Amino acid sequence: MSSRLTEPLSVGRVVGDVVDDFVPSVKLKATYNSNKQVCNGHELMPPVLAAKPRVEVGGDDMRTFYTLIMTDPDAPSPSDPYLREHLHWLVTDIPGTTDASFGKEIVSYEAPKPVIGIHRYAFVLLKQRGRQTVLKAPTSRDCFNTRKFSEENNLALPVAAVYFNAQRETAPRRR
Repeated sequence: MSSRLTEPLSVGRVVGDVVDDFVPSVKLKATYNSNKQVCNGHELMPPVLAAKPRVEVGGDDMRTFYTLIMTDPDAPSPSDPYLREHLHWLVTDIPGTTDASFGKEIVSYEAPKPVIGIHRYAFVLLKQRGRQTVLKAPTSRDCFNTRKFSEENNLALPVAAVYFNAQRETAPRRR
């Protein structure tokens, strides 16, 4: 039974495909190009996604640290996601009340470039039990598993998540 706060994540199957149900307790705001805020289920166009977003993290104080994971559970295609999940970005040791630029980038940002179908891209924020809990990068971006990674690195349950949709840009749209 999902809470009212995670309902959009359940409807979009981020809860289920990427994380288990959780109770959001920290504010997470991801913004591309300084004006395109990520909202659950909204579509963003690939050109907007070229540069890494500004990801602001709430929390109580700067003595609490977080890990941010950006993942695509629909790789290479939503109908056959055999590479699930594809890791797009991994930042650790982000102090609460700051943004991802204050953390340590473990896996550099890779812009979403979906080829087939509409893909979901999820930002998941996990609370660390201390500083430097994530010591090594995953060996591959493909077949990444947020739950397993969290377990292996002794991270707590997610405290926030948000996702958007993107698809390959087709020929210029006429209005």
